[in-house]
Amino acid sequence: MVYTPDKPPLPVSIEELRATIPGWGADLDPKDRPSVPRERFDPGASGAHWDFPERQPEKWPRERSIEHASLTPVFGTSCPPKGLSGVIRKYAYRRYSEARAAHWLLLIAADRVDSVEASVTALLRGHPDNPVTETGILSEFSHHGLSSRFGRKRADVKHQWLDPIIVGGPQVLRGVVLYSVGKTAIRGVRGAQRALRASRPGPDSAGS
Repeated sequence: MVYTPDKPPLPVSIEELRATIPGWGADLDPKDRPSVPRERFDPGASGAHWDFPERQPEKWPRERSIEHASLTPVFGTSCPPKGLSGVIRKYAYRRYSEARAAHWLLLIAADRVDSVEASVTALLRGHPDNPVTETGILSEFSHHGLSSRFGRKRADVKHQWLDPIIVGGPQVLRGVVLYSVGKTAIRGVRGAQRALRASRPGPDSAGS
């Protein structure tokens, strides 16, 4: 069982491993280990002073890799899953093994979704992101940004043309989306106002 001081059994025998993997078990004999005799050879001693470590309280259902029989005794609590990004993270853990690329690609996608969610939340709270100050673009002009890129043999100069696209592209896309949504909303309001004025009876109809 995981997290116990007992060594888990091998899925196959030592003989099968030695026959299929060249060099497997080359250090099984203590005489072949460089640390001997300083190493105390005691296969029965695990060094653990517990039968099972004390569990951290689980205050909400935590994501767990399918390779683990149970939740790890200790886990992080600073970033609980939330929103759509949390749904994606939970799906990655429950559906795919950590050995699958889909597991990690979903987690990367969840990070991107989390970034968008944070930007939208900041906008709704009245504190939108400031790409000018938060990207550090002003330091390019105040801390010798341009001069430090030429004649210095910096490795990152080769991909610097991508930086404005990677950093500024999402900001431009976000602005285009907000502009389109705002424009559509304004058209809808104006159309509703025109329809309301057209539906009101005029002075002639009221007098007749």
